[in-house]
This record gives sequence, C-alpha cells and structure tokens, in this order.
Amino acid sequence: MTIEGAARLKAELHRLKTVERPAVIQALAEARSHGDLSENADYDAAKERQGFIEGRISDLESKLAHAQVINPADLDAEGRVVFGATVEVEDLDSGERNTYQIVGDDEADIKQSKISVNSPIARALIGKSEGDTAEVQAPGGLRGYEIVAVRYG
Repeated sequence: MTIEGAARLKAELHRLKTVERPAVIQALAEARSHGDLSENADYDAAKERQGFIEGRISDLESKLAHAQVINPADLDAEGRVVFGATVEVEDLDSGERNTYQIVGDDEADIKQSKISVNSPIARALIGKSEGDTAEVQAPGGLRGYEIVAVRYG
C-alpha cells in the first residue's frame, strides 16, 4: 500500500481504539444498568457494535502488520507502469483522457482517480510504458487505451 493509504488505516485504527471502543463499552454498561438483558435491545445493539469494532480493529492491525508500504516518490521504474504510479491514459475509441493512480485494494477510490492494482485496467497497464497500448475487457466490451504519461509520486 502507499504511504497515504497506510496513514489513513492508522488513523482509522486510532479512532476505533480511542473513540469507538470506549463509547461502546459505555453503551454496554448503560444497557446493563437497565436490568434484564434477555429482552434489552440497547444491549443487543451495543454487543453487535462491539463485535463489529473489535473485528475491524483486528482486520486493520493485520493489514498494517503485513503491509509493504511504498512511497511512489521513491519509485524508479524507468517509465514503466508499476504499483503506486500515476498513469494518464487515452481511450482509443473516444479520445477521452483519464489519470489514475494504481493503489492497493483498501485505498481504491474511483472518485479520487485511485484504482486497485487488482482491477482489470490496472492489470492491463502494469509493466507497460509511455506510448504503449493496453486492451481491457470492460463490461461494455473490449476497450483500448494508450498510455500518455507515467509519473511517480
């Protein structure tokens, strides 16, 4: 994952541990004070929320522990498209240009022009250089793209 993606996951983990976890513990204590737990909807909701939070904390800790963090600015791939690179492509049919950064699954956000390294377009672009063309099997059929520019960082 990129440095930015790792920082975002660390921030979420910190928020879950320092804000969400204490809040759900407080909610559980308050629900217990209401008496009979067998028919206590507040208690059930708090327990469910606690399970979600603890699962997400575990998931984030695992991802961060096993992640290989890459700084796109440090890349030197000799103009090839690699993980972390920002690629400008031109649709060969429409002439429309788009710019994408190739990132990890957890960082992908098409609204921010960040596509997953596992997406069909990223898989087609990886390893290619400026001036090369890539064919992508899209839902609407086969699409061709020319790589206009490759930047790192």
